[in-house]
Amino acid sequence: MTPTQNGDPRVELAALHAKLIGWLLDHAYPCWAKHGIDPATGAFIEAIGQDGLGLALPRRARVQPRQVYAFAQAPRLGWRGEVTDIVRRGIEHFTAHYRRGDGLFSTLASIDGTVLDERALLYDQAFALLGFASAATLLDERRKFEKRALDLHAAILRNFGTLDAALRSETGAHGIRESNPHMHLLEACLAWAEIGADSLWAEWAHKLAELAVRRFIRPDTGALGEAFTAEWHPAPGLPGRIVEPGHQFEWAWLLLRCESSSAGEFRQTARNLLAIGESSGVRDGFAVNALVEDLTIQDPNSRLWPQTERLKSAVLAAEVWGDVRYCRMACAAASSLLTYLDTPVPGLWYDLRLAGGELVDSPAPASTFYHVVGAICALDKAIREGGRHTAVHANGTAVHANGAPAAPSNCE
Repeated sequence: MTPTQNGDPRVELAALHAKLIGWLLDHAYPCWAKHGIDPATGAFIEAIGQDGLGLALPRRARVQPRQVYAFAQAPRLGWRGEVTDIVRRGIEHFTAHYRRGDGLFSTLASIDGTVLDERALLYDQAFALLGFASAATLLDERRKFEKRALDLHAAILRNFGTLDAALRSETGAHGIRESNPHMHLLEACLAWAEIGADSLWAEWAHKLAELAVRRFIRPDTGALGEAFTAEWHPAPGLPGRIVEPGHQFEWAWLLLRCESSSAGEFRQTARNLLAIGESSGVRDGFAVNALVEDLTIQDPNSRLWPQTERLKSAVLAAEVWGDVRYCRMACAAASSLLTYLDTPVPGLWYDLRLAGGELVDSPAPASTFYHVVGAICALDKAIREGGRHTAVHANGTAVHANGAPAAPSNCE
Protein backbone atom coordinates (compact mmCIF):
# COMPACT_ATOMS: atom_id res chain seq x y z
CA MET A 1 0.00 0.00 0.00
CA THR A 2 1.68 3.19 -1.14
CA PRO A 3 1.69 6.41 0.90
CA THR A 4 0.08 8.36 -1.95
CA GLN A 5 -2.95 6.11 -2.43
CA ASN A 6 -5.90 8.09 -3.85
CA GLY A 7 -3.50 11.00 -4.37
CA ASP A 8 -3.79 12.15 -0.76
CA PRO A 9 -1.52 10.74 1.98
CA ARG A 10 -3.97 11.98 4.63
CA VAL A 11 -6.51 9.39 3.53
CA GLU A 12 -3.89 6.65 3.72
CA LEU A 13 -2.73 7.82 7.14
CA ALA A 14 -6.27 7.79 8.51
CA ALA A 15 -6.71 4.20 7.29
CA LEU A 16 -3.43 3.16 8.90
CA HIS A 17 -4.49 4.84 12.13
CA ALA A 18 -7.69 2.80 12.15
CA LYS A 19 -5.72 -0.43 11.78
CA LEU A 20 -3.24 0.46 14.52
CA ILE A 21 -5.81 1.68 17.03
CA GLY A 22 -7.98 -1.36 16.35
CA TRP A 23 -5.03 -3.70 16.96
CA LEU A 24 -4.16 -1.88 20.19
CA LEU A 25 -7.65 -1.77 21.68
CA ASP A 26 -8.96 -5.12 20.48
CA HIS A 27 -5.83 -7.24 20.93
CA ALA A 28 -2.75 -5.68 22.52
CA TYR A 29 -4.20 -4.18 25.68
CA PRO A 30 -6.33 -7.28 26.46
CA CYS A 31 -3.40 -9.61 25.77
CA TRP A 32 -0.87 -7.75 27.92
CA ALA A 33 -3.38 -7.17 30.71
CA LYS A 34 -4.09 -10.90 30.87
CA HIS A 35 -0.66 -12.43 30.20
CA GLY A 36 1.80 -9.58 30.86
CA ILE A 37 1.06 -8.88 34.52
CA ASP A 38 1.89 -11.01 37.55
CA PRO A 39 -1.52 -11.43 39.24
CA ALA A 40 0.07 -12.01 42.64
CA THR A 41 2.07 -8.77 42.76
CA GLY A 42 0.91 -6.49 39.95
CA ALA A 43 4.45 -6.41 38.52
CA PHE A 44 4.91 -6.47 34.76
CA ILE A 45 6.58 -9.49 33.22
CA GLU A 46 9.56 -9.22 30.90
CA ALA A 47 8.26 -10.90 27.73
CA ILE A 48 5.46 -12.99 26.21
CA GLY A 49 6.28 -15.92 23.93
CA GLN A 50 4.68 -16.15 20.51
CA ASP A 51 2.46 -18.89 21.99
CA GLY A 52 0.84 -16.20 24.14
CA LEU A 53 2.35 -17.32 27.45
CA GLY A 54 4.35 -15.08 29.76
CA LEU A 55 7.96 -16.02 30.41
CA ALA A 56 9.41 -16.48 33.90
CA LEU A 57 12.37 -14.13 33.48
CA PRO A 58 14.02 -11.64 35.84
CA ARG A 59 12.43 -8.21 35.49
CA ARG A 60 14.35 -5.12 34.47
CA ALA A 61 13.55 -1.92 36.31
CA ARG A 62 12.91 -0.01 33.09
CA VAL A 63 10.09 -2.35 32.07
CA GLN A 64 7.97 -1.48 35.10
CA PRO A 65 7.49 2.29 34.55
CA ARG A 66 7.41 1.82 30.77
CA GLN A 67 4.41 -0.48 31.16
CA VAL A 68 2.84 1.98 33.60
CA TYR A 69 3.17 4.59 30.84
CA ALA A 70 1.71 2.24 28.21
CA PHE A 71 -1.36 1.33 30.26
CA ALA A 72 -1.87 4.89 31.50
CA GLN A 73 -2.57 5.97 27.90
CA ALA A 74 -5.30 3.35 27.46
CA PRO A 75 -8.40 5.25 28.64
CA ARG A 76 -7.94 8.21 26.32
CA LEU A 77 -7.34 5.83 23.43
CA GLY A 78 -10.62 4.07 24.19
CA TRP A 79 -9.75 0.91 26.13
CA ARG A 80 -12.10 0.12 28.99
CA GLY A 81 -10.05 -2.39 30.97
CA GLU A 82 -9.11 -2.14 34.66
CA VAL A 83 -6.43 0.45 34.03
CA THR A 84 -6.54 2.19 37.40
CA ASP A 85 -5.77 -1.01 39.27
CA ILE A 86 -3.08 -2.02 36.77
CA VAL A 87 -1.26 1.31 37.02
CA ARG A 88 -1.56 1.64 40.79
CA ARG A 89 -0.32 -1.87 41.53
CA GLY A 90 2.45 -1.60 38.96
CA ILE A 91 3.91 1.71 40.14
CA GLU A 92 3.68 0.76 43.82
CA HIS A 93 5.38 -2.59 43.23
CA PHE A 94 8.14 -0.81 41.32
CA THR A 95 8.66 1.74 44.10
CA ALA A 96 8.59 -0.86 46.87
CA HIS A 97 10.97 -3.39 45.31
CA TYR A 98 13.39 -1.42 43.12
CA ARG A 99 13.98 1.75 45.15
CA ARG A 100 17.34 1.85 46.93
CA GLY A 101 18.13 3.55 50.21
CA ASP A 102 19.70 6.51 48.41
CA GLY A 103 16.50 7.19 46.44
CA LEU A 104 17.70 5.70 43.16
CA PHE A 105 16.30 2.58 41.52
CA SER A 106 18.12 -0.73 41.08
CA THR A 107 18.29 -2.22 37.62
CA LEU A 108 17.03 -5.82 37.98
CA ALA A 109 14.86 -7.91 40.30
CA SER A 110 13.69 -11.51 40.42
CA ILE A 111 10.08 -12.62 40.03
CA ASP A 112 9.57 -12.44 43.80
CA GLY A 113 10.96 -8.87 43.90
CA THR A 114 14.41 -9.70 45.27
CA VAL A 115 17.02 -7.33 43.83
CA LEU A 116 19.44 -9.15 41.53
CA ASP A 117 21.44 -6.17 40.30
CA GLU A 118 21.77 -3.21 42.65
CA ARG A 119 23.42 -0.89 40.14
CA ALA A 120 21.61 2.37 39.46
CA LEU A 121 21.61 3.35 35.78
CA LEU A 122 20.65 6.84 34.63
CA TYR A 123 18.48 5.27 31.91
CA ASP A 124 16.30 3.54 34.52
CA GLN A 125 15.93 6.70 36.61
CA ALA A 126 14.63 8.54 33.56
CA PHE A 127 11.88 5.97 33.11
CA ALA A 128 11.04 6.09 36.79
CA LEU A 129 10.35 9.82 36.32
CA LEU A 130 8.17 9.08 33.28
CA GLY A 131 6.30 6.36 35.14
CA PHE A 132 5.59 8.73 38.03
CA ALA A 133 4.22 11.33 35.58
CA SER A 134 2.01 8.72 33.93
CA ALA A 135 0.66 7.45 37.25
CA ALA A 136 0.13 11.00 38.51
CA THR A 137 -2.09 11.81 35.54
CA LEU A 138 -4.09 8.60 35.41
CA LEU A 139 -4.62 8.32 39.17
CA ASP A 140 -5.12 12.09 39.57
CA GLU A 141 -2.49 12.17 42.31
CA ARG A 142 -0.15 14.83 41.00
CA ARG A 143 1.09 16.14 44.34
CA LYS A 144 1.97 12.67 45.63
CA PHE A 145 3.89 11.61 42.55
CA GLU A 146 5.54 14.96 41.92
CA LYS A 147 7.01 14.70 45.42
CA ARG A 148 8.47 11.31 44.44
CA ALA A 149 9.73 12.76 41.17
CA LEU A 150 11.37 15.75 42.84
CA ASP A 151 13.09 13.48 45.37
CA LEU A 152 14.39 11.37 42.50
CA HIS A 153 15.51 14.47 40.61
CA ALA A 154 17.63 15.48 43.60
CA ALA A 155 19.09 11.96 43.87
CA ILE A 156 19.97 12.00 40.17
CA LEU A 157 21.87 15.26 40.48
CA ARG A 158 23.70 14.04 43.60
CA ASN A 159 24.78 10.75 42.12
CA PHE A 160 25.12 11.33 38.36
CA GLY A 161 25.90 15.06 38.07
CA THR A 162 29.04 16.47 36.44
CA LEU A 163 30.54 19.94 36.27
CA ASP A 164 29.54 20.44 32.62
CA ALA A 165 25.75 19.95 33.10
CA ALA A 166 25.79 16.46 31.60
CA LEU A 167 25.12 13.32 33.60
CA ARG A 168 27.06 10.10 33.95
CA SER A 169 25.31 6.97 32.73
CA GLU A 170 26.13 5.01 35.88
CA THR A 171 27.14 6.03 39.37
CA GLY A 172 30.93 6.07 39.55
CA ALA A 173 31.38 5.86 35.76
CA HIS A 174 33.20 9.17 35.33
CA GLY A 175 34.55 8.68 31.83
CA ILE A 176 31.46 8.24 29.65
CA ARG A 177 28.59 10.44 28.51
CA GLU A 178 25.72 8.78 26.63
CA SER A 179 23.01 10.62 24.73
CA ASN A 180 20.31 7.95 25.18
CA PRO A 181 19.60 8.36 28.93
CA HIS A 182 19.64 12.15 28.51
CA MET A 183 17.04 11.73 25.77
CA HIS A 184 14.69 9.87 28.08
CA LEU A 185 15.28 12.38 30.86
CA LEU A 186 14.17 15.08 28.43
CA GLU A 187 11.05 13.04 27.64
CA ALA A 188 10.24 12.71 31.34
CA CYS A 189 10.86 16.41 31.99
CA LEU A 190 8.50 17.38 29.17
CA ALA A 191 5.85 15.08 30.65
CA TRP A 192 6.24 16.70 34.06
CA ALA A 193 6.36 20.22 32.59
CA GLU A 194 2.83 19.61 31.25
CA ILE A 195 1.30 18.42 34.54
CA GLY A 196 3.63 19.42 37.40
CA ALA A 197 3.64 22.44 39.67
CA ASP A 198 7.42 22.96 39.84
CA SER A 199 9.11 25.15 37.21
CA LEU A 200 12.31 23.10 37.37
CA TRP A 201 10.87 20.57 34.89
CA ALA A 202 10.67 23.08 32.06
CA GLU A 203 14.05 24.51 33.03
CA TRP A 204 15.70 21.07 33.08
CA ALA A 205 14.09 20.16 29.77
CA HIS A 206 15.55 23.30 28.18
CA LYS A 207 19.02 22.54 29.55
CA LEU A 208 18.88 18.95 28.24
CA ALA A 209 17.77 20.12 24.78
CA GLU A 210 20.59 22.67 24.72
CA LEU A 211 23.06 19.98 25.79
CA ALA A 212 21.94 17.78 22.90
CA VAL A 213 22.39 20.55 20.35
CA ARG A 214 25.74 21.65 21.80
CA ARG A 215 27.35 18.29 22.63
CA PHE A 216 25.59 15.26 21.16
CA ILE A 217 25.42 16.46 17.54
CA ARG A 218 28.48 15.43 15.54
CA PRO A 219 29.97 18.54 13.85
CA ASP A 220 31.09 16.62 10.75
CA THR A 221 27.69 15.24 9.66
CA GLY A 222 25.09 16.84 11.93
CA ALA A 223 24.05 13.37 13.12
CA LEU A 224 23.50 12.63 16.78
CA GLY A 225 26.15 10.43 18.39
CA GLU A 226 25.65 7.84 21.08
CA ALA A 227 28.70 7.84 23.37
CA PHE A 228 31.36 10.40 24.28
CA THR A 229 34.32 10.78 26.61
CA ALA A 230 34.28 13.26 29.47
CA GLU A 231 36.13 15.64 27.12
CA TRP A 232 33.33 15.27 24.53
CA HIS A 233 35.29 13.27 22.00
CA PRO A 234 33.57 10.22 20.47
CA ALA A 235 34.05 7.26 22.80
CA PRO A 236 36.71 4.72 21.82
CA GLY A 237 35.77 1.86 19.51
CA LEU A 238 32.40 1.15 17.96
CA PRO A 239 30.28 2.93 20.64
CA GLY A 240 31.79 6.26 19.60
CA ARG A 241 31.18 5.60 15.91
CA ILE A 242 27.57 4.43 16.05
CA VAL A 243 24.71 6.58 14.75
CA GLU A 244 21.26 5.07 15.38
CA PRO A 245 18.50 6.13 12.96
CA GLY A 246 15.87 5.44 15.61
CA HIS A 247 17.51 7.97 17.91
CA GLN A 248 17.75 10.57 15.13
CA PHE A 249 13.96 10.33 14.87
CA GLU A 250 13.40 10.18 18.63
CA TRP A 251 15.53 13.22 19.38
CA ALA A 252 13.87 15.11 16.52
CA TRP A 253 10.45 14.41 18.07
CA LEU A 254 11.59 15.68 21.46
CA LEU A 255 13.33 18.79 20.14
CA LEU A 256 10.20 19.71 18.19
CA ARG A 257 8.30 19.62 21.48
CA CYS A 258 10.68 22.06 23.16
CA GLU A 259 9.19 25.54 23.01
CA SER A 260 11.56 28.25 24.20
CA SER A 261 13.60 31.20 23.02
CA SER A 262 15.81 28.62 21.28
CA ALA A 263 12.90 26.99 19.45
CA GLY A 264 14.36 28.03 16.09
CA GLU A 265 17.65 26.29 16.79
CA PHE A 266 15.92 23.23 18.20
CA ARG A 267 13.63 23.00 15.19
CA GLN A 268 16.46 23.32 12.70
CA THR A 269 18.38 20.58 14.50
CA ALA A 270 15.26 18.42 14.47
CA ARG A 271 14.82 18.97 10.73
CA ASN A 272 18.43 17.90 10.12
CA LEU A 273 18.04 14.79 12.28
CA LEU A 274 14.87 13.82 10.43
CA ALA A 275 16.65 14.22 7.10
CA ILE A 276 19.58 12.06 8.23
CA GLY A 277 17.32 9.37 9.65
CA GLU A 278 15.19 9.23 6.52
CA SER A 279 17.87 9.55 3.83
CA SER A 280 20.60 7.41 5.40
CA GLY A 281 18.77 5.24 7.92
CA VAL A 282 15.85 3.81 5.95
CA ARG A 283 16.38 0.82 3.68
CA ASP A 284 13.63 -0.94 1.71
CA GLY A 285 11.02 0.97 3.70
CA PHE A 286 12.36 0.10 7.18
CA ALA A 287 14.55 2.10 9.56
CA VAL A 288 17.72 0.08 10.13
CA ASN A 289 19.40 -0.47 13.47
CA ALA A 290 22.69 1.38 13.09
CA LEU A 291 24.95 3.50 10.90
CA VAL A 292 28.52 4.58 11.53
CA GLU A 293 29.99 8.07 11.54
CA ASP A 294 30.08 8.48 7.75
CA LEU A 295 26.38 7.50 7.69
CA THR A 296 26.91 4.18 5.95
CA ILE A 297 24.94 1.23 7.30
CA GLN A 298 26.59 -0.78 10.07
CA ASP A 299 23.63 -3.00 11.03
CA PRO A 300 21.11 -3.47 8.18
CA ASN A 301 18.58 -5.34 10.33
CA SER A 302 15.57 -3.48 11.68
CA ARG A 303 14.16 -3.72 15.17
CA LEU A 304 10.57 -2.68 15.74
CA TRP A 305 11.20 0.38 17.90
CA PRO A 306 12.94 2.59 15.28
CA GLN A 307 9.80 2.30 13.13
CA THR A 308 7.73 3.75 15.97
CA GLU A 309 10.08 6.70 16.44
CA ARG A 310 10.03 7.39 12.71
CA LEU A 311 6.24 7.55 12.88
CA LYS A 312 6.14 9.84 15.94
CA SER A 313 8.63 12.31 14.51
CA ALA A 314 7.04 12.38 11.06
CA VAL A 315 3.56 13.06 12.46
CA LEU A 316 4.82 15.94 14.58
CA ALA A 317 6.95 17.35 11.77
CA ALA A 318 3.86 17.39 9.54
CA GLU A 319 2.04 19.43 12.18
CA VAL A 320 4.94 21.84 12.72
CA TRP A 321 5.88 22.54 9.11
CA GLY A 322 2.79 21.63 7.10
CA ASP A 323 4.92 19.75 4.60
CA VAL A 324 3.26 16.86 2.76
CA ARG A 325 6.54 14.91 2.60
CA TYR A 326 6.35 14.34 6.37
CA CYS A 327 2.82 13.04 6.00
CA ARG A 328 4.09 10.58 3.38
CA MET A 329 6.92 9.67 5.73
CA ALA A 330 4.38 8.97 8.48
CA CYS A 331 2.43 6.71 6.11
CA ALA A 332 5.56 4.75 5.26
CA ALA A 333 6.49 4.40 8.94
CA ALA A 334 3.01 3.27 9.97
CA SER A 335 2.96 0.72 7.14
CA SER A 336 6.33 -0.69 8.24
CA LEU A 337 5.13 -0.88 11.85
CA LEU A 338 2.15 -3.05 10.90
CA THR A 339 4.55 -5.65 9.50
CA TYR A 340 5.83 -6.49 12.99
CA LEU A 341 2.32 -6.83 14.47
CA ASP A 342 1.18 -9.73 12.27
CA THR A 343 1.72 -12.49 14.84
CA PRO A 344 0.04 -15.88 15.52
CA VAL A 345 -1.40 -14.54 18.78
CA PRO A 346 -2.92 -11.10 18.08
CA GLY A 347 -1.62 -8.33 20.32
CA LEU A 348 2.03 -9.41 20.28
CA TRP A 349 4.86 -8.36 17.97
CA TYR A 350 8.08 -9.53 16.44
CA ASP A 351 11.08 -7.55 17.65
CA LEU A 352 13.44 -7.96 14.70
CA ARG A 353 13.27 -7.96 10.91
CA LEU A 354 16.38 -9.15 9.08
CA ALA A 355 17.76 -7.24 6.14
CA GLY A 356 16.35 -9.83 3.74
CA GLY A 357 12.83 -9.32 5.07
CA GLU A 358 12.52 -12.30 7.43
CA LEU A 359 10.89 -11.64 10.81
CA VAL A 360 12.71 -13.42 13.65
CA ASP A 361 10.42 -15.71 15.65
CA SER A 362 11.20 -14.66 19.22
CA PRO A 363 9.27 -13.56 22.34
CA ALA A 364 7.69 -10.13 22.35
CA PRO A 365 9.63 -7.94 24.83
CA ALA A 366 7.42 -5.92 27.15
CA SER A 367 9.79 -2.97 26.91
CA THR A 368 8.66 -2.39 23.31
CA PHE A 369 5.04 -1.73 24.28
CA TYR A 370 6.08 1.76 25.42
CA HIS A 371 7.36 2.53 21.93
CA VAL A 372 4.32 1.14 20.14
CA VAL A 373 1.81 2.89 22.39
CA GLY A 374 3.74 6.16 22.14
CA ALA A 375 3.65 6.05 18.34
CA ILE A 376 -0.06 5.23 18.23
CA CYS A 377 -0.75 8.02 20.74
CA ALA A 378 1.12 10.54 18.56
CA LEU A 379 -0.76 9.43 15.46
CA ASP A 380 -4.09 9.35 17.28
CA LYS A 381 -3.60 12.88 18.63
CA ALA A 382 -2.83 14.18 15.15
CA ILE A 383 -5.80 12.39 13.64
CA ARG A 384 -8.22 13.63 16.29
CA GLU A 385 -6.96 17.20 16.09
CA GLY A 386 -6.83 17.19 12.31
CA GLY A 387 -10.44 18.18 11.82
CA ARG A 388 -12.32 20.98 13.54
CA HIS A 389 -15.38 18.75 13.87
CA THR A 390 -14.21 15.25 14.67
CA ALA A 391 -16.29 12.41 16.01
CA VAL A 392 -15.06 9.05 17.24
CA HIS A 393 -16.63 5.72 16.35
CA ALA A 394 -17.13 3.16 19.11
CA ASN A 395 -14.13 1.22 17.84
CA GLY A 396 -11.88 4.25 18.35
CA THR A 397 -11.63 5.29 14.68
CA ALA A 398 -11.61 9.07 14.31
CA VAL A 399 -13.78 10.54 11.54
CA HIS A 400 -14.97 13.98 10.53
CA ALA A 401 -18.55 14.86 11.34
CA ASN A 402 -19.44 14.24 7.68
CA GLY A 403 -18.11 10.68 7.91
CA ALA A 404 -14.78 11.22 6.10
CA PRO A 405 -11.60 10.05 7.84
CA ALA A 406 -9.96 12.65 10.03
CA ALA A 407 -6.29 13.36 9.34
CA PRO A 408 -3.48 15.49 10.69
CA SER A 409 -3.80 19.19 10.11
CA ASN A 410 -0.87 20.61 8.13
CA CYS A 411 -0.47 17.47 6.02
CA GLU A 412 -1.68 19.32 2.93
